[in-house]
Amino acid sequence: MMLRLLLLLILIPLVELLILIEIGQWIGTISTIALVLLTGIWGLWLARQQGLEAMNRARYELTQGHMPAEPLIDGIFVFLAGVLLVVPGVLTDLIAFLALVPATRKLIKRFVWRLIQKPILDRHFQVTVHVPPPGFRQAPHVDPRGTRDEQVTVRRVHPILVEHPSDEKNSRQ
Repeated sequence: MMLRLLLLLILIPLVELLILIEIGQWIGTISTIALVLLTGIWGLWLARQQGLEAMNRARYELTQGHMPAEPLIDGIFVFLAGVLLVVPGVLTDLIAFLALVPATRKLIKRFVWRLIQKPILDRHFQVTVHVPPPGFRQAPHVDPRGTRDEQVTVRRVHPILVEHPSDEKNSRQ
Protein backbone atom coordinates (compact mmCIF):
# COMPACT_ATOMS: atom_id res chain seq x y z
CA MET A 1 0.00 0.00 0.00
CA MET A 2 2.78 2.43 0.91
CA LEU A 3 4.68 1.50 -2.23
CA ARG A 4 1.62 2.23 -4.37
CA LEU A 5 1.15 5.58 -2.67
CA LEU A 6 4.82 6.44 -3.16
CA LEU A 7 4.65 5.48 -6.84
CA LEU A 8 1.50 7.56 -7.23
CA LEU A 9 3.15 10.59 -5.62
CA ILE A 10 6.13 10.24 -7.95
CA LEU A 11 4.38 9.26 -11.17
CA ILE A 12 1.55 11.80 -11.19
CA PRO A 13 3.83 14.88 -11.04
CA LEU A 14 6.13 13.28 -13.62
CA VAL A 15 3.25 12.62 -16.03
CA GLU A 16 1.89 16.13 -15.40
CA LEU A 17 5.29 17.62 -16.17
CA LEU A 18 5.60 15.65 -19.40
CA ILE A 19 2.10 16.71 -20.51
CA LEU A 20 2.81 20.37 -19.68
CA ILE A 21 6.09 20.25 -21.62
CA GLU A 22 4.31 18.77 -24.64
CA ILE A 23 1.53 21.37 -24.47
CA GLY A 24 4.14 24.12 -24.01
CA GLN A 25 5.93 23.01 -27.17
CA TRP A 26 2.64 22.91 -29.05
CA ILE A 27 0.99 26.20 -27.96
CA GLY A 28 3.85 28.04 -26.24
CA THR A 29 5.00 28.63 -22.69
CA ILE A 30 2.86 31.69 -21.89
CA SER A 31 -0.26 30.05 -23.30
CA THR A 32 0.40 26.89 -21.26
CA ILE A 33 0.78 28.90 -18.05
CA ALA A 34 -2.41 30.82 -18.89
CA LEU A 35 -4.21 27.53 -19.55
CA VAL A 36 -3.17 26.14 -16.17
CA LEU A 37 -4.19 29.33 -14.36
CA LEU A 38 -7.53 29.70 -16.14
CA THR A 39 -8.55 26.06 -15.66
CA GLY A 40 -7.60 26.36 -11.98
CA ILE A 41 -9.65 29.52 -11.48
CA TRP A 42 -12.64 28.22 -13.43
CA GLY A 43 -12.45 24.86 -11.65
CA LEU A 44 -12.32 26.42 -8.19
CA TRP A 45 -15.38 28.52 -9.06
CA LEU A 46 -17.17 25.38 -10.24
CA ALA A 47 -16.06 23.50 -7.09
CA ARG A 48 -17.50 26.30 -4.96
CA GLN A 49 -20.83 26.12 -6.80
CA GLN A 50 -21.03 22.33 -6.56
CA GLY A 51 -19.96 22.42 -2.90
CA LEU A 52 -22.71 24.89 -2.05
CA GLU A 53 -25.22 22.74 -3.91
CA ALA A 54 -24.12 19.64 -1.96
CA MET A 55 -24.38 21.58 1.30
CA ASN A 56 -27.89 22.79 0.43
CA ARG A 57 -28.96 19.25 -0.48
CA ALA A 58 -27.56 18.00 2.85
CA ARG A 59 -29.54 20.66 4.72
CA TYR A 60 -32.68 19.70 2.83
CA GLU A 61 -32.18 16.02 3.66
CA LEU A 62 -31.72 16.87 7.34
CA THR A 63 -34.87 19.01 7.41
CA GLN A 64 -36.76 16.07 5.89
CA GLY A 65 -35.42 13.79 8.64
CA HIS A 66 -33.16 11.80 6.33
CA MET A 67 -29.49 10.99 6.66
CA PRO A 68 -27.72 13.17 4.05
CA ALA A 69 -25.34 10.42 2.90
CA GLU A 70 -25.45 11.17 -0.82
CA PRO A 71 -24.90 14.94 -0.46
CA LEU A 72 -22.05 14.30 2.01
CA ILE A 73 -20.36 11.91 -0.43
CA ASP A 74 -20.85 14.49 -3.19
CA GLY A 75 -19.29 17.08 -0.90
CA ILE A 76 -16.26 14.86 -0.34
CA PHE A 77 -15.82 14.39 -4.09
CA VAL A 78 -16.18 18.14 -4.69
CA PHE A 79 -13.60 18.85 -1.97
CA LEU A 80 -11.15 16.35 -3.48
CA ALA A 81 -11.76 17.89 -6.90
CA GLY A 82 -10.93 21.31 -5.44
CA VAL A 83 -7.68 19.93 -4.04
CA LEU A 84 -6.80 18.44 -7.44
CA LEU A 85 -7.52 21.79 -9.11
CA VAL A 86 -4.98 23.51 -6.90
CA VAL A 87 -2.29 21.11 -8.17
CA PRO A 88 -1.00 22.56 -11.44
CA GLY A 89 -1.45 20.17 -14.30
CA VAL A 90 -3.73 19.00 -17.05
CA LEU A 91 -4.35 15.42 -15.92
CA THR A 92 -5.34 16.39 -12.37
CA ASP A 93 -7.55 19.19 -13.74
CA LEU A 94 -9.29 16.72 -16.05
CA ILE A 95 -9.94 14.29 -13.19
CA ALA A 96 -11.16 17.17 -11.02
CA PHE A 97 -13.56 18.43 -13.70
CA LEU A 98 -14.94 14.91 -14.12
CA ALA A 99 -15.57 14.79 -10.36
CA LEU A 100 -17.29 18.18 -10.46
CA VAL A 101 -19.83 17.37 -13.16
CA PRO A 102 -22.77 15.59 -11.46
CA ALA A 103 -23.28 12.98 -14.22
CA THR A 104 -19.64 11.89 -14.32
CA ARG A 105 -19.35 12.18 -10.54
CA LYS A 106 -22.12 9.59 -10.27
CA LEU A 107 -20.11 7.22 -12.49
CA ILE A 108 -16.96 7.85 -10.45
CA LYS A 109 -18.87 7.15 -7.21
CA ARG A 110 -20.05 3.81 -8.61
CA PHE A 111 -16.50 2.94 -9.67
CA VAL A 112 -15.06 3.86 -6.24
CA TRP A 113 -17.84 1.92 -4.48
CA ARG A 114 -16.99 -1.17 -6.54
CA LEU A 115 -13.34 -0.80 -5.56
CA ILE A 116 -14.05 -0.62 -1.83
CA GLN A 117 -17.18 -2.78 -1.62
CA LYS A 118 -15.55 -6.20 -1.77
CA PRO A 119 -12.96 -5.59 0.99
CA ILE A 120 -15.67 -4.12 3.21
CA LEU A 121 -18.22 -6.88 2.62
CA ASP A 122 -15.82 -9.86 2.64
CA ARG A 123 -13.43 -9.07 5.46
CA HIS A 124 -13.56 -8.37 9.14
CA PHE A 125 -12.34 -4.98 10.20
CA GLN A 126 -12.25 -3.01 13.41
CA VAL A 127 -13.47 0.47 14.18
CA THR A 128 -12.32 2.44 17.23
CA VAL A 129 -15.14 4.35 18.90
CA HIS A 130 -14.49 7.00 21.52
CA VAL A 131 -17.09 6.50 24.26
CA PRO A 132 -17.52 8.85 27.22
CA PRO A 133 -17.91 7.30 30.67
CA PRO A 134 -21.49 6.55 31.81
CA GLY A 135 -23.39 9.64 32.92
CA PHE A 136 -20.93 12.02 31.24
CA ARG A 137 -22.76 14.91 29.57
CA GLN A 138 -20.64 17.03 27.34
CA ALA A 139 -21.31 20.61 26.35
CA PRO A 140 -20.50 21.31 22.69
CA HIS A 141 -17.42 23.37 23.56
CA VAL A 142 -15.93 21.02 26.18
CA ASP A 143 -13.00 18.73 25.37
CA PRO A 144 -14.02 15.09 26.13
CA ARG A 145 -11.13 14.14 28.40
CA GLY A 146 -12.88 11.23 30.07
CA THR A 147 -13.38 9.11 26.95
CA ARG A 148 -12.22 5.55 26.56
CA ASP A 149 -11.55 3.65 23.36
CA GLU A 150 -13.60 0.59 22.54
CA GLN A 151 -12.84 -1.81 19.72
CA VAL A 152 -15.86 -2.86 17.71
CA THR A 153 -15.43 -5.80 15.37
CA VAL A 154 -17.62 -5.55 12.31
CA ARG A 155 -18.48 -8.99 10.98
CA ARG A 156 -20.82 -8.09 8.15
CA VAL A 157 -21.79 -4.78 6.58
CA HIS A 158 -25.15 -4.37 4.91
CA PRO A 159 -24.90 -1.50 2.45
CA ILE A 160 -27.69 1.02 2.49
CA LEU A 161 -28.62 2.41 -0.87
CA VAL A 162 -29.39 6.08 -0.47
CA GLU A 163 -31.40 7.84 -3.12
CA HIS A 164 -32.10 11.51 -3.41
CA PRO A 165 -35.85 12.35 -3.23
CA SER A 166 -35.74 13.51 -6.85
CA ASP A 167 -34.41 10.04 -7.85
CA GLU A 168 -37.46 8.42 -6.21
CA LYS A 169 -39.82 10.67 -8.18
CA ASN A 170 -38.03 9.83 -11.44
CA SER A 171 -38.14 6.09 -10.78
CA ARG A 172 -41.94 6.20 -10.16
CA GLN A 173 -42.67 7.95 -13.44
